[in-house]
Amino acid sequence: MSPNGQPQTAQTTASASNHPSENPIFPVPAKPGKLLRLTHVEARTALKKSSIYAGVKSRTFPAPVRLGARAVAWREEEIDRWIVERVKVGASA
Repeated sequence: MSPNGQPQTAQTTASASNHPSENPIFPVPAKPGKLLRLTHVEARTALKKSSIYAGVKSRTFPAPVRLGARAVAWREEEIDRWIVERVKVGASA
């Protein structure tokens, strides 16, 4: 009972929010990165499908993200990072 005789309702003491970006367990990026399909990865890297998948297998190229049973895509930021690394390696050689 409250001081004025009214029944008290349960109140949460923590300021819990249902907003996903405020969840400390599963942080949501401010802007999710773009996913690139194979044709765009080929255009960005100047590699063909066989070279891309050979690099994935040898772990020298970023692995794709599975979108469905028969669909994959690559994270744009990983492809960009791979390109920058290739430029650094080429410049030092």
